Amino acid sequence: MKEKREILKIEGMNISFKQYEGGFSKTNLDVIRDLDVTVHEGEMVAVVGSSGSGKSLLAHGILGILPYNASLGGRILYQGEELTQEKKESLRGNEIVLVPQSVAFLDPLMKIGPQIRKGKKDPESMAKLDGIFQGYHLKKEVQELYPFELSGGMNRRVLVSTAMMGEPRLVIADEPTPGLHMKMVRRVMEHFRELADKGAGVLLITHDLEQALEVADRVVVFYAGTTVEDASVSDFEREETLRHPYSKALFRAMPRNGFQFIPGTQPYAKEMPEGCPFAPRCGQCRENCRKEIPFRELRGGKVRCVNAV
Repeated sequence: MKEKREILKIEGMNISFKQYEGGFSKTNLDVIRDLDVTVHEGEMVAVVGSSGSGKSLLAHGILGILPYNASLGGRILYQGEELTQEKKESLRGNEIVLVPQSVAFLDPLMKIGPQIRKGKKDPESMAKLDGIFQGYHLKKEVQELYPFELSGGMNRRVLVSTAMMGEPRLVIADEPTPGLHMKMVRRVMEHFRELADKGAGVLLITHDLEQALEVADRVVVFYAGTTVEDASVSDFEREETLRHPYSKALFRAMPRNGFQFIPGTQPYAKEMPEGCPFAPRCGQCRENCRKEIPFRELRGGKVRCVNAV
């Protein structure tokens, strides 16, 4: 079987923020460290992790929309070529599409229809948007309204429609379904799956592991600003086939597995422990966990844990 082409490859991504402390003293806050993600054509990859793990920063780093005080390091390749800031600006909204977490990304001074169609008025674009809106239970009249005239759930469906209008090569969906009822959540996820099946690469950023497992091909687990495991969806059928202790904890925390939890919290960037960031909460922690932990291949996946076998 021919190996699918890589649409997106991120190697050793680092994101830090310059902050002032005590007046004029500057410091760098390392929020993402040594992060790796790969998405192939026709593949849907779910990035999961708790709030504050750096999932949305990953999306903003790929698209080149980080705040002014942020610094980005590492390597980002798009279809095998370096994704420079200039390329990001030319590709986003066309070949690379973001379905953002916040409805604030909608232009409040522009009507919904022209926003989603990007000003196009040809019959094909008009008919396509009509069909998309019908699928999301949005009346045609919504196209003539402004974002402030819609409910939060309606604006959320409008945002998802942006990915369906064109023919993107890479779709980045950053928590695309909050505020939607379960029937609509499933429909949105099915549409992302359809985009992947047509050949696009889809990066789904979410905290809902169970929903991701229904549609994704692979799951990349984030913890405290780094990737700790890259696993196939089938690996989440049993705890024993997972590799990292945090991935196993996520497995046990799913409703079907009894909502089990572990004590402690994810460390803040300023309080990051040496070595493995999960070490303070891990029952398997050993002395060698306090050193640098490589992201290595293991049993058909990847893991950042020296004790995983």
